[in-house]
Amino acid sequence: MVWPFKSKFRKQIARIEITGAIASGTRKRVLESLKTVEEKKFPALLLRIDSPGGTVGDSQEIYSALKRLREKIKIVASFGNISASGGVYIGMGAEHIVANPGTITGSIGVILRGNNLERLLEKIGVSFKVIKSGPYKDILAFDRELTEPEQHILQELIDTSYQQFVQTVADARSLTVDTVRSFADGRIFTGQQALELGIVDRLGTEEEARRWTAELVGLDPEKTQCFTLEEPKPFLSRFLPGSRQVSSKLGAGADWLEFEMSTSGLPLWLYRP
Repeated sequence: MVWPFKSKFRKQIARIEITGAIASGTRKRVLESLKTVEEKKFPALLLRIDSPGGTVGDSQEIYSALKRLREKIKIVASFGNISASGGVYIGMGAEHIVANPGTITGSIGVILRGNNLERLLEKIGVSFKVIKSGPYKDILAFDRELTEPEQHILQELIDTSYQQFVQTVADARSLTVDTVRSFADGRIFTGQQALELGIVDRLGTEEEARRWTAELVGLDPEKTQCFTLEEPKPFLSRFLPGSRQVSSKLGAGADWLEFEMSTSGLPLWLYRP
C-alpha cells in the first residue's frame, strides 16, 4: 500500500500501546500496527507497555516482529505501571527501555495451570469415560490428578520455555545466562531494581522516553509529536458518545475470565498478583 504524505510521518514518532493480558487479539492488533509503522516510514517507535504478560506464543511473535522492525527504525519501550513476564519479553524487542522507578516488572518465568474438579464432580455424581490414543492424550484433564510421568513431561515443557525466555533476555541486554538466571526466578522488582540489574536503560516517564526517542533519530524533542496507532473503534461507538467506555467497564472482568478459561493448560509468561 502506498501512503500519502509520507514525509509527514518521517517527522513524527509512532506510538503503540500494549495493555492488559497478552493473547491472540493483542498479537493481531500489534502486528498490524507494526506493519503500518513500517509502511508509513516512521523513523522511530515508542512502545508503551502496561501488561502483566500472557501467552508464550503470542509474546514471541510480537517480540520477533519488533526485532525485525528494529533493523530499520529506532524502537524505545516505556514500561508503565506494570511490565512483567511476557511484558518484559516483548520489551526485549526494543533497542532501549525506560521504566518508572516504581514500575512493577520482572516475574521472568513460566507458569502452567490446570483445573482439578475431581472432588466436586464426585460430590455431584458426575464421571467421564475416556478413550484415548496414548497415555498422555488427556494430560491436565480436569477430572483427575496428574500422574508422576505427566508432571515430568510438563516440567520439561516449562523448563524449555523458561530457557527460551532467559536466553532472549541475556541476548537483548548483553548479560550472561547465569546472570539472568540469578534473578529470573519468578520474583518481581521495581524499575529502580531493574536498572541496577541491567534490564532497563533509564528511569523516567513516558514523556521522557518520547523525548529520548526523538533525540535518537535527530528530531526536535520539543516539537516532535507521537502518532498513536489505535485499534479501530467499534461501529456503534462512532455514533454513541461514551459507549466504548461503558462497554469496556462492563467487559473488563468478563475479558479476564475469558482469558483465564481459554489459557487453562497453556504455558504462560504471566505475572499473577
